[in-house]
Amino acid sequence: MRISQGVLYMLLASFIFTLMKVFVKLIPHIPAIEIILFRSIISFGISLYFLRRQRVSVWGNNKPILLGRGISGAVALVTYFSLLQQIPLATASTLQYLSPIFTTVIGIFLVGERVKPVQFLFFALSFVGILIIQGFDSRVNSIHLLMGILASVFMGLAYNFIRKLKTSEHPLVIIFYFPLVMLPISAVWSSFIWVQPQGYDWLVLIAVGLCTQAAQFLMTKSYQQEELNKVSILSYISIIYSLSFGYILFNETYDFIIYGGMALVLISVILNVRFKRKIA
Repeated sequence: MRISQGVLYMLLASFIFTLMKVFVKLIPHIPAIEIILFRSIISFGISLYFLRRQRVSVWGNNKPILLGRGISGAVALVTYFSLLQQIPLATASTLQYLSPIFTTVIGIFLVGERVKPVQFLFFALSFVGILIIQGFDSRVNSIHLLMGILASVFMGLAYNFIRKLKTSEHPLVIIFYFPLVMLPISAVWSSFIWVQPQGYDWLVLIAVGLCTQAAQFLMTKSYQQEELNKVSILSYISIIYSLSFGYILFNETYDFIIYGGMALVLISVILNVRFKRKIA
């Protein structure tokens, strides 16, 4: 069976996003904000290059919403990178799957999202799955759970800002505002807690930035070439990548009940996504 280009792009994007998470975990001695500084420098340079090449103004039209997108994305990334360095890879990826829930809930207020009662059942099942993971995995405590929820809330906020901007801004401008906001913040913050990268640390830091840009590009290409409801579900295959990398590289294993919690979160989110496609 021939795989369409859109599907292939999404599979590659999910794989590269997982690689980015692996690289973050490979340098736990480097503060998360410092990793984000290097990521922001790379993203700033690449985004600025293509904006200039296409002769698009970097400032955009709706600056308050663009700044909101940049700030919310920054909070989400700082929290999530810190979480990645502290708990197993697949668990951190599972906590990230709460973001579609908060995207929907926040969307009620920001973009007039329509939510049916059955969707709240899906949300509740997701949180039950998260509580199972937190309750039965000694490597995940209440602080980690709160960090995961906080990161997902701000991811949901960032996604809603992007939805409000989709008809008024060039996609590269929306991407550009993240490093535009994050670069000065991470530079000042890092100066107080700087850890000098050594040897292969430099390669890993560069890889984080390049993987992020490559994955965003491939995901955009996927959405351009394939039906949204066909490829969006494929992004959740990253949990398989995370479980595999976690086991091979970090010797991460789980009890059967924790796998059940992960499955419950994943199934609930997928059901919600599919339901939203039906009522759209």
